[in-house]
Amino acid sequence: MLTQEENDLLTRVEGGAPMGAIMRRHWLPICLSEEIPEADGDPVKARLLGEDLVVFRDSDGRVGVLDEQCPHRKASLVFGRNEECGLRCLYHGWKFDVDGNCVDMSSEPGGSALREKVKHKSYPVHEAAGFIWVWMGPAEEKPAFDPPVFQPAPETRVSIARVIVNCNYAQILEGAIDSAHSSSLHSTDMVPARVAGATADSEIWQRPSTDKAPRLFIERTSFGFRYCAIRRPIKDPATMEYARTTIFIAPYTVQIPSNDMYNIAILHVPVDDTRTAFHFIAWGGATTPGTEEWRKFLAMQVGIDVDKGFNNTRTAANNYRQDRQAMRLGDWTGIPGIPNQDVVMWETIGPVANRSDELLGASDLAIVEYRRQMVEAARAFAAGGPAIGAHQPRIPHAKLHSFEGIVPKGSDWRTLGASREELEFRAAQGARGLAAE
Repeated sequence: MLTQEENDLLTRVEGGAPMGAIMRRHWLPICLSEEIPEADGDPVKARLLGEDLVVFRDSDGRVGVLDEQCPHRKASLVFGRNEECGLRCLYHGWKFDVDGNCVDMSSEPGGSALREKVKHKSYPVHEAAGFIWVWMGPAEEKPAFDPPVFQPAPETRVSIARVIVNCNYAQILEGAIDSAHSSSLHSTDMVPARVAGATADSEIWQRPSTDKAPRLFIERTSFGFRYCAIRRPIKDPATMEYARTTIFIAPYTVQIPSNDMYNIAILHVPVDDTRTAFHFIAWGGATTPGTEEWRKFLAMQVGIDVDKGFNNTRTAANNYRQDRQAMRLGDWTGIPGIPNQDVVMWETIGPVANRSDELLGASDLAIVEYRRQMVEAARAFAAGGPAIGAHQPRIPHAKLHSFEGIVPKGSDWRTLGASREELEFRAAQGARGLAAE
């Protein structure tokens, strides 16, 4: 349970909130590259950490992220003309390049010195792994872009499903690190089977365990934490265990265990205090599904399940289109798609979860650690310390790996899936471990 003050530290990202300031010390994905596919194409309205922004690709292919409102009379630049290397406001014709420089001011007399004095708010960008990334922190603290965990190599195949969820980012992220809920909520899509490890096809995921009550173990790290959920396997339970390690990469990324076809990462990016851009990402090699195949599997296709702006067509107003007849015929939730099942849980908790009167159990160990670590991080930052995950030395995110598999009982879960770089870093820096039997 958290006090109101602790809950505010964890959840609030707008204005000068410490958690929002921590987010600003990391590169943030503001939109998908596919949303601005061509030079001089349609500008895209975006909102991040409570700020209204506009994203556009100029005539030379460069991407700009500007404050949405024109500095002149505050009209929206989303409706502006994107042409000749700049975004021109419709109201009076003021035009801005990707760096926020005013390059034309047609409403002012020729030779006016005003244009040279105008600098519109803009943010540095980087395009990689299917996203447009933006740096919203202090310019002097901007680091070189570090490839995300789901792009260990430039040729990595990445498929992204995206939806705007109407609740705070923290309760969504808590779902990503909650290993126990999948055995219930996703039981129609994640099916126990006599397999050697997690498998996937175009319809279901299979797991080699019927155990719904995993034992959890946690190790805090420099990037966040790694935790392991250990279950009893279907085969050889006397001598073997089924282990699944999940990585929390502060402040908004989770890498969950892979299957035999692809890896999975999840990004929880705060739009504001009560909305989140949720991204469910498949990545890897040739067996990784293409974007449309991935979105179809998740029931998150644009124009069918989400609109052009990635707003969900399943809402509380239409009961998330839950099919009770399907439930009577055996479907656990009556809601297609793993993330859609989660969305119902997240949104019905409320816009910002009240964590003061919950009843937590042994399966919530990772959630308790997440809250403890991030509240500590917010307090430390507010007191003048560095942002969690942003200071040196650090492990490059592309060197981090989760794990799933059947292993002999007594195996050291801390080493499962860990890269050589992570093991060497751990040995040099040390780490604090937490465990629950």
